[in-house]
Amino acid sequence: MTLYNVAKGMFRLQFKLMGWKIQGVENLPLEGPVILAINHVSMWDPVVAASSLPRPVRFMAKEELFSLPILGKLFRTLGAFPVKRGQGDMNAIRQSLAILKEGQVLGLFPEGKRSKTGTIQKGMPGMVLLMEKSKASIVPIKVNGTKHMFTKGWGKISVVIGKPLTSEMLKAPAGIDNRREWIADRIMQAVLDLQLPKAQ
Repeated sequence: MTLYNVAKGMFRLQFKLMGWKIQGVENLPLEGPVILAINHVSMWDPVVAASSLPRPVRFMAKEELFSLPILGKLFRTLGAFPVKRGQGDMNAIRQSLAILKEGQVLGLFPEGKRSKTGTIQKGMPGMVLLMEKSKASIVPIKVNGTKHMFTKGWGKISVVIGKPLTSEMLKAPAGIDNRREWIADRIMQAVLDLQLPKAQ
């Protein structure tokens, strides 16, 4: 058993004790390349999202995290890789495409940084580039309750997994000046629209 699976099992147990809810697991394709588009409010978002899914996830994460003495090595061991934020990081793009070419799951936080208010921000068009180059589908995921998770998150943690979106489904209409930005907006809207059903 890999370290990834051991860590995932431990976190799943902890989150279940905290009243964790998951919906839409069946929407994740069980094979082939997939890009996850996840909202971002807490450092716990990748842990909660990955623990909710049946397939391992390779996360792109900000470069600064990998300079931390112990955590940096742990992130790499768990399959994460760095990206330089605020610039076109070709190494991160190449690594992302290599992961997708191998038929793996790539985890992205398209907002680029955590939302301080919890409101979903604009998505970066780089995810559209990766979708077009790899022919991977994009699965929107909404994570809730992860901010102040261990103090205020009991009974509030949830993950909603949406249906896959393909490049064929996300074609921009004629006359759009920035096609990738338009598509990125549609993807983030799909994330925003995800909701757990209200209790009866």
